[in-house]
Amino acid sequence: MNDRRWHAALTIVIVAAVVRLAFAALIPVFPDEAYYWEWSRRLAAGYFDHPPAIAFVIRIGTAIAAPFGIESSALALRIGGALAGLVACLATIATARHIAGSRAALRAALVMAVLPLSAAGLVLATPDVPLLAAEALAVYCLVRALDSDVGSRASLAWWMFTGLALGSAFASKYTSIFLPVGALIACATRGSLRTRFREPGPYLACVIATLVFLPVLRWNADHGWVSFLYQLKHGLSASGGSLLRTAWRHEGDFFGGQAGLVTPILLVLFAVSASRGLKGGSDDRRFVLAVLALITFVFFTYSAIRQRVEPNWPSPAYIPAIILVATHDWSPRGARWLTGGICLAALVSAVIYVQAITPILPLAPPRDPIARAFGWRELAASVVNQAEATSAESGRRTWLGADRYQDAAELAFWSHGNPTTFATNVAGRPNQYDLWPSFATLAQPGDNFVLVVYDTDEPHAALRLLAPYFRSADRGMAVPMMRGRGVVGTRRIWTLVGWSGHWPVTR
Repeated sequence: MNDRRWHAALTIVIVAAVVRLAFAALIPVFPDEAYYWEWSRRLAAGYFDHPPAIAFVIRIGTAIAAPFGIESSALALRIGGALAGLVACLATIATARHIAGSRAALRAALVMAVLPLSAAGLVLATPDVPLLAAEALAVYCLVRALDSDVGSRASLAWWMFTGLALGSAFASKYTSIFLPVGALIACATRGSLRTRFREPGPYLACVIATLVFLPVLRWNADHGWVSFLYQLKHGLSASGGSLLRTAWRHEGDFFGGQAGLVTPILLVLFAVSASRGLKGGSDDRRFVLAVLALITFVFFTYSAIRQRVEPNWPSPAYIPAIILVATHDWSPRGARWLTGGICLAALVSAVIYVQAITPILPLAPPRDPIARAFGWRELAASVVNQAEATSAESGRRTWLGADRYQDAAELAFWSHGNPTTFATNVAGRPNQYDLWPSFATLAQPGDNFVLVVYDTDEPHAALRLLAPYFRSADRGMAVPMMRGRGVVGTRRIWTLVGWSGHWPVTR
């Protein structure tokens, strides 16, 4: 029976991965995904926004797709992420099986397969995907290390593997720091775990993780620690207005987002299983898992007091939480609630999948998160046509760009030949385009620039700033971003002709 359950668990996670891969091919590329794809074309040890793992994951996927001639497709962009998602699921169910047998692995497989966090989140190529894969591997290796005798060869080996996985998590997203912090707190606060400080394994794991992460540190040192500073500000800065009113609103958004990602029932069950894991009667493994989940979740609960927290940010907390739920000895009533939570999660995920293919929810297109992926191919075609016409008329090269980094990345992805594009970043936040060669670096005097901006009544701020440095600025067509018959937004195309050779200082 146990083997059949384990085989069933493996089958579930593999089938779920195939389903996610199929939807990966059907859903257009989201702006942030296109941005990370741009990173993959310029591989480096670090980037303005995040560490480099997602760029390498995307590059692996496009390399796999290249022999089939689909390297510039949505599927190619997401293949690497789909493989990383499969790794996350396999490591999670393997941990559950190691702790409580194949029945727990089957439970974990069901939760991972239907949870909106994984059913939707593991489809997209974002830094969370390699983070969850590395985190799940690190948790598995950590549990195996804790199950080995103190100071044994097996313990040392598993601590070393933990260090490799932890370093990979560091190279995926900086919030992975809560994993070693949580493990340290767990080992320091429980007497039976404090013996681990007397073996070399934990220290060797830290050294190995640091070595894996060292290129990212070096890149940041060479770039003024820009990535660390941005994320610290991004994660801890306070919003304006009344702190109490802002905190109340943001906390509501935070818990609402978590309920949407994992469903209210499973969110409560995660909390129940984590609280029981913290009790004195729980074994060391469950105690460590509970602390890991708690540390991550508490931090983002605190962060939500100060500013808006994106729903996906606390996602690493759910790897240990899923394992705890799967390995908990539920009462008949608790088991029924778990079954209900899995069914509700499956329903929510099914609605998300259907909504991704054809709109069924009564959402206006601008409020539909999935609609943000639509309209870019058509916009890119209009921009390329304008650029080609401008080059033919002027006899000079015409470059493509936008004010927002998301728009610039989508233009590069959907334009024939995937040309170099630029983000002027006049009205948007600083980003990786500020660190790459700009239009002023690569263009020659006399070249042209087709610029995409939001369609506004008054001339866009980017246009007002750049127009004086060109011979003429021609207002082109407004392109509606459509999903079906619904208008998601509108972009305006401007053609800047005859660059003077000078460029404004925008930062």
